[in-house]
Amino acid sequence: MSTKRTRPLRAISDIRIALGLLTRIPMGDGALPDGNAARSVWAFPLVGALLGLLSSGVAMLALTAGIGPDIAAVLTLGLLVAVTGAMHEDGLADTVDGLWGGWTRERRLEIMKDSAIGAYGVIAIVLSLIIRWKAISVLIAAGVNLPALVLTAMAARAPMGVAMAYMPHARKGGLSANVGTSPRPAAWLGVAIAVVAALTFGGVFGLLAIACAAILAFVFARVAILKIGGQTGDILGAVQQISEVTILIALSASIG
Repeated sequence: MSTKRTRPLRAISDIRIALGLLTRIPMGDGALPDGNAARSVWAFPLVGALLGLLSSGVAMLALTAGIGPDIAAVLTLGLLVAVTGAMHEDGLADTVDGLWGGWTRERRLEIMKDSAIGAYGVIAIVLSLIIRWKAISVLIAAGVNLPALVLTAMAARAPMGVAMAYMPHARKGGLSANVGTSPRPAAWLGVAIAVVAALTFGGVFGLLAIACAAILAFVFARVAILKIGGQTGDILGAVQQISEVTILIALSASIG
């Protein structure tokens, strides 16, 4: 089979794998992560585009039914949590518990692996949900929920690919280690897709929003390297949450 014919098939496979990694949407056995899963990071923003469209659709249906922006934002968040299986929120909670609850690298990793959630984790999830809810409510009230939610969902997933490409693995086992180190060109292709989305849906404000998210994601990555030596699946989930919260705050602030 020629290279020209295999490239579209490979791209479709990458998108299916990305959907299998980042959502609970059934994709069949062919979409299960394999030895090529690490290359699928370029498609993470495309998964975000689907999530953004679905969530904005819920918001518009709620408004059509006469539901106010605040409740519409709750329903929007509920859909995102359901479709993604709350994996990013779980990663944020485990990460905060581990990085700030342990005094040694080994203890931090042990806490992060524990399925129980501590006070730090609960507070982190509550703050994330409150900030995202209020920001989404502002965007819905302003009538820009479609471009804003699509932009946010796409751009908030690109930093995960960069982290997978540049950060060492903190432990040998776990989902992140099993997926492997992502090719850097694939990670930067995901960033390029996110930048195009920012320009298309947010213009200058979109670029500023993802620039702020990139800075905070980088700072957080450095903290993770200092505290546990690299990244885990939980760290990647926290990167996504930090990026999403930052972008939503920036976009909602631009409304005012």
